[in-house]
Amino acid sequence: MGLFGTDGVRGKAGEKVNALSAIRLAMATGIYYKEHGKTNKILVGKDTRRSGYMIEAAIVAGLTAVGYDVIQIGPFPTPAVAFIGTNMRCDGAIMISASHNPYDDNGIKFFDSEGNKLSAEIEKKIEEIYNNEPLIKMHQKTGKEIGRSKRIDDVVGRYIVHIKNAFPQNLTLQGIRVVIDTANGAGYHVGGTILEELGADVIVINNKPNGFNINELCGAMHPEELALAVKEYRADIGIALDGDADRIVLMDEKGEIVAGEHIMGTLAVHLKQNGMLSSDNFVTTITSNTALDDYLSRFGIKTHRSAVGDKNVAELMQKVGTNFGGEESGHIIFSDYSKTGDGILSGLQALACLVQSGKKASEIFRPFKLYPQVKRNLEVLNKIPLENIEGLEELKKDIEKENIRHLFRYSGTENKIRLLLEGEDKIKLNELMGKVEEFFKKALV
Repeated sequence: MGLFGTDGVRGKAGEKVNALSAIRLAMATGIYYKEHGKTNKILVGKDTRRSGYMIEAAIVAGLTAVGYDVIQIGPFPTPAVAFIGTNMRCDGAIMISASHNPYDDNGIKFFDSEGNKLSAEIEKKIEEIYNNEPLIKMHQKTGKEIGRSKRIDDVVGRYIVHIKNAFPQNLTLQGIRVVIDTANGAGYHVGGTILEELGADVIVINNKPNGFNINELCGAMHPEELALAVKEYRADIGIALDGDADRIVLMDEKGEIVAGEHIMGTLAVHLKQNGMLSSDNFVTTITSNTALDDYLSRFGIKTHRSAVGDKNVAELMQKVGTNFGGEESGHIIFSDYSKTGDGILSGLQALACLVQSGKKASEIFRPFKLYPQVKRNLEVLNKIPLENIEGLEELKKDIEKENIRHLFRYSGTENKIRLLLEGEDKIKLNELMGKVEEFFKKALV
């Protein structure tokens, strides 16, 4: 089984992601960066999981063993780690996080010197180094060539200023009440601060991490508490982050979730109308509702679709020459300010749109109706290549005869297959999904 998934390396902490594998992976990454680097510095950040201490120490050991100097900044959002690594002229940055997964998982994400996530080709090269024992031994340093590490605790201001600069200078959040749920994760100490400094009346919830409560019945994965808080405090809007603060769930003043497609559609049009969309192109993934494409086409915006994963979105954004794209799951990229999804940045852009409109969130963030979709996730024992599953092509053809869009794909981070059907008739979708589930249970479970 390969090391890398759709977003770095991820798995059970102490099992797939353990001290030994982290040391070796850090050494392999350091060896690769040495070939392309200039400053001999790598930045390391993490989220709030207890296992982050173990993995951070292992990564520092691995990097210094091959001669790299390491800068440790502690708990920070993933997009902040990418930005600060670039800002401090590092050869790369590493984020220790399993994002929205439970506390007992952990992961390692990698960025280059420009804040981009590593391509699949580079990940493959690092994995080849990881598996090359003689090469690993050859690059271990001795004496004065061994690297050193230092911890810096005062970089938070760099990120706060950077993100605030993304908010229009002529606007203020004065008079806007915001509830933000930081998921007891990496955004716990910056999310509320940024909003307050822009003038908002802020209520912060789930901002007391203890190493085990990250994403626990809170944040983007469990926005129920946010919904109650929005209504209790009569807030204008609610923002939920995930564990590493790279995705957003938005909630209107009624405590109702705004679909990711609605956020992206509203903001794409807002950017174009304000002259801030760099081209008439927008990028999303194959999982987003096609009603988004149809809506944007009315404003002359063409939708392009990538594979799942915000790094795939970012790569396609570069190819089609646009500065805006995202996933319906809440990873939204404003590449003028960040090369990866940033939940806090996305929240600020949504707030700018809200303030400029002078309307309520429920009025501006649902500009079109989504086509009915049915989604399921099935646990699988083996990820048999889909093209090798007997009868699958016939099943797809039967679905297409009903004028229904289908998407079947394996999760890049979990032992699951994700199933999606989209069409006009919800009853028909549910009927077909029952058949689809039964088919995959026989084939894979």
